[in-house]
Amino acid sequence: MRYRLAIFDFDGTLADSFEWFCRAVTLAARRYRFRLAELDEVELLRGLDARRIARHLDIPPWKMPFIARFMRRHMAQELSSIRLFPGIEQALRTLADADITLAIVTSNSHQNVRQVLGAELCGLFSYYGCGASLLGKRPKLRAVLRACQLAPEQAIYVGDEIRDLEAARAERIDFGAVGWGYTRPHGFHAHAPRWLFGSAQELVQRLIVPAHVT
Repeated sequence: MRYRLAIFDFDGTLADSFEWFCRAVTLAARRYRFRLAELDEVELLRGLDARRIARHLDIPPWKMPFIARFMRRHMAQELSSIRLFPGIEQALRTLADADITLAIVTSNSHQNVRQVLGAELCGLFSYYGCGASLLGKRPKLRAVLRACQLAPEQAIYVGDEIRDLEAARAERIDFGAVGWGYTRPHGFHAHAPRWLFGSAQELVQRLIVPAHVT
């Protein structure tokens, strides 16, 4: 089928922010007193969902909103070091030229997202659902569908974490996992996403298909 709406996560999907994320987590661990992962644990964590990561690091649920706000504020101070992944800018332009509506649903702030994207790319997006809680992307996804007046089967959510997949599946939206983000590709295998994209070019090829193909 041909999707009419492509919803994107931001960090790890559009923006290459993993190195910043590692630095920010170190600062957050000191401030909010949770266990910092050892170097040999990082790859393990990149195959787990958000709940299991929090349990592994001994982070109680009540601390999560505070940590998320801290991370967003810290990113605002380092935005100049964050770039889009290779091929993403052209992919977004190609999708927009193909009359696919673009939207963003992310835990990051609207201000951070807009500053990294820049004014021109921001203009390609019809809807921004920013500031979602760690496990709170479902309401944002529903809001996008309402705003665009589309059914779930007409949309795809593209993200890099298992929590993104879970939110999309709960809203009956197809999910496309990217292989270049936080969660390693093998971490998605047990969850069977609709698509697993190996590159921005493959993402475009999968999303833009002739209208008569189903």
